[in-house]
Amino acid sequence: MERLTDLVWYDGKFLGIEWSGWKVIGWLGNAVFFSRFFVQWYVTEKRRRVVVPTAFWWLSLTGSLLLLIYSLRKRDSVFIFAYAFTWIPYIRNLVIHYRHKDAHRQCPKCAWSCPPPSRFCSQCGTPLEVPEPETAQ
Repeated sequence: MERLTDLVWYDGKFLGIEWSGWKVIGWLGNAVFFSRFFVQWYVTEKRRRVVVPTAFWWLSLTGSLLLLIYSLRKRDSVFIFAYAFTWIPYIRNLVIHYRHKDAHRQCPKCAWSCPPPSRFCSQCGTPLEVPEPETAQ
């Protein structure tokens, strides 16, 4: 039992790490960033097809920003560069997702949410209204 205790608490430090507020931010960033893989895996297994859920992009964004903040504090140029631009595709994917979600149309008969290019409801087969194309002015 003493060996196990020595692994967890060594030299008065938890896991042998000297903890601080910044160290907690860095480890929290790692944990959040890493958790996105479990979210993606879970949703993929649940739907039985490869899926990248919105939560994956939010966890990616949050984790990478926490790691960027930590690396800026530590002034580690390699670590800073690794996370300086990763937020760009994460935000872009979130924007694309929400634009697509907002473009869905509701079936007038069964209230099913139909994707933008649909001409018929996939749930009940009711024809959907085709939106008027926007004209450039």
